[in-house]
Amino acid sequence: MNRPTSVDIETPAGAPAPVDGRTARSTKTRNAIAEALLDLLTEDKLRPTAREIAERAGVSVRSVYVHFDDLEDLFCVAAKRHLARIAPMLTPAPATGTLPERAHALVRQRTGLYASSGGVGRATRLHAEFSPTLARILRDSHARSRADLERIFAPELSGLTAAQRARTVAVLDILTGPEAWQTLRERHDISVETATECVVDSIILQLRAGRT
Repeated sequence: MNRPTSVDIETPAGAPAPVDGRTARSTKTRNAIAEALLDLLTEDKLRPTAREIAERAGVSVRSVYVHFDDLEDLFCVAAKRHLARIAPMLTPAPATGTLPERAHALVRQRTGLYASSGGVGRATRLHAEFSPTLARILRDSHARSRADLERIFAPELSGLTAAQRARTVAVLDILTGPEAWQTLRERHDISVETATECVVDSIILQLRAGRT
């Protein structure tokens, strides 16, 4: 009996299909480029060039454009990869407890998220003006933020008119957003503990003012 050639041998049922070497190398290169961009953004290089990304990834500049349509495409892929990484931190803050307890829990959650996002979050906001995909990611994030605020502070918002409620939620969204936190921490050089108290106090004052 003739021995079967390689083309005669079938993959056993249930076994993983063999991975084409070129596909594996392509995936590895694509991942390296996306990771290189995330590393640069984490180091606060918010506008890295294709050459800088290629050098960090250990590939040619041509490879960047072979694996991604353009830098916008690369930024979108990197942003989605980053969101997948921080997904475990997106657990909703509790909606029970006193107002100060809820405010503290929310601020701790969001500031922890901002610390993890760092330059990636800043770059996303910076490039969203030129990228419909990044703009959509930010819109979705803002919508989730407002919904979370309405859930956590429902008791305080319940007695407000529609206009008062909208205004109050808008102010709370600004107070607990990344730009306000960055301003307190970096521009004014305020410690994490003091900045946290500033935001919590502002949340409480705003919610109490909204009921008067």
